[in-house]
Amino acid sequence: MTIAVPEPFALALGALGWILESEARANRLLDLTGLTPERLRAGLADPSVLVAVLEFLAAHEPDLVACAEELGVEPPVLIAAKEELSR
Repeated sequence: MTIAVPEPFALALGALGWILESEARANRLLDLTGLTPERLRAGLADPSVLVAVLEFLAAHEPDLVACAEELGVEPPVLIAAKEELSR
C-alpha cells in the first residue's frame, strides 16, 4: 500500500525542527548521521540531507512516534516521506 505524502519536504523540515528542539536529540542526529551543523544548514533543500533526518527517526521508533504525533501525522507518513525524497 502506498501512502500519499503531499509535502514531503515540509514534513521533513518539520521533523528536523522537532529533532532540534532537544539538544540531546540534535547531538544524536549529528553523531549518528555524520552531518555537521553547517552541512545541515546548507542542506535544508537537499533531499539527501532530509532523507538522513527521516532515516534517523525511522531508526528509533520512540522518536518516530513522538515526532509523528507532534506533527499530527501517523508514523508511516514520515516513512513514506523518506521514500518519496529518496527517489
